[in-house]
Amino acid sequence: MLAFMVGRILSFRWLPAPLRALAITSHLLFLSRWVLLSLLIGTLAGTASAVFLVSLDWVTRWRELHLWVIGLLPAAGFVIGLAYHYFGSRVVRGNNLILDEIHAPQGLIPLRLVPLVLGGTLLTHLFGGSAGREGTAVQMGGALADQLTHLFRLRPRDRRLLLIAGMSAGFASVFGTPLAGAVFGLEVFLLGSVRYDAILPSFLAAISADYVTRAWGVGHTHYPQLEAFSITPLALICTLIVGILFGLVARSFATLTHWISKRFGRIGYPPLRPVIGGVLVVAFVWGLGTTRYIGLGVPVIVEAFHTPLGPADFAWKLLLTALTLGCGFKGGEVTPLFFIGAALGSALSVVVPLPVALLAGMGFVGVFAGAANTPLACTLMGLELFGVQAGVYLGLACVVAYLFSGHGGIYSAQVIGQAKHPRFGRQQGKRLGDL
Repeated sequence: MLAFMVGRILSFRWLPAPLRALAITSHLLFLSRWVLLSLLIGTLAGTASAVFLVSLDWVTRWRELHLWVIGLLPAAGFVIGLAYHYFGSRVVRGNNLILDEIHAPQGLIPLRLVPLVLGGTLLTHLFGGSAGREGTAVQMGGALADQLTHLFRLRPRDRRLLLIAGMSAGFASVFGTPLAGAVFGLEVFLLGSVRYDAILPSFLAAISADYVTRAWGVGHTHYPQLEAFSITPLALICTLIVGILFGLVARSFATLTHWISKRFGRIGYPPLRPVIGGVLVVAFVWGLGTTRYIGLGVPVIVEAFHTPLGPADFAWKLLLTALTLGCGFKGGEVTPLFFIGAALGSALSVVVPLPVALLAGMGFVGVFAGAANTPLACTLMGLELFGVQAGVYLGLACVVAYLFSGHGGIYSAQVIGQAKHPRFGRQQGKRLGDL
């Protein structure tokens, strides 16, 4: 009986014939329109991510074969600083610019954002900065998608959906996680809320972008599949405890990055900021005597799933990434957050009675969930990367980390849609950067 009633509702048979035809036609037109637009967004973002990932792999391998190049990081920082100072003053805010355009549109995102962030990120990695790749892919996806606004003469409300779909496409294609990418775009710009009006464009764009990237022959890192672990009271309590730690570390990373950015903001001539920051990063790398904490750090992330790491690993990666990004180098925060979380979880396996791989997986997605305020996307990412066997623990770690990271995060343009706790209800509607 229930199935029959649902079928009647979805078929619109309860409407008069003219209205029924109009409703079905409207849905078909909406679907057709966004299938076309999403395929275009997915093709553009997926191709851009493919070029980016291949280039990033090349510069990483070249740097590891020519370690002397790390000493030129300050010079690379000066080039990046000059490029943004003279050609990218409006796009220097990166992801936050796209979020601001979703909340309060000001103007079309300049296409020059794409070469600027692509070149800046590749230079950062080539010369030994500690950064990620998500920010670059998301910015390219958003900027490329926005170019369709004028081409198809889209209305402001459609442009908002376009930008969200572009962000979803960029995220999905760079990590090979279409479900997480789709929900990331829906979840990231409004803390505590999800915009369902963009759900179809986001899913279509994320799936198509991931397909296009793979069609170009570009692969992604394969992480260990987590084994099924029985649900016990002790294991759940341990998950709550480590989830709190993941949230606090995420909050520390965001706070430190913003603090460093403000300190370097006092330097009057912007191109000098990454120069000074680059000198500090090189000094740290030289003092540590290892390149373990620069670049993406994917080998260390994979290592964290197999053997307990020391507590210094996550701490050094946190510091060097905050310094690299805070002083003005380009790249994303997400892969370093994966490193920080996986290394922290792996280190905790010495004292927490859970498997090292499970703790590393929970830290991998948990710290990211707390820093980006995207617990649903991060849970889906854990399922896509590590399998569904440990889904309960991955999801619980993401939710707890999200709660304990507070009203802070790596994206200052996020607006609080729903406070994490009733005590902070007065902060709803405010940007994180204004708190």
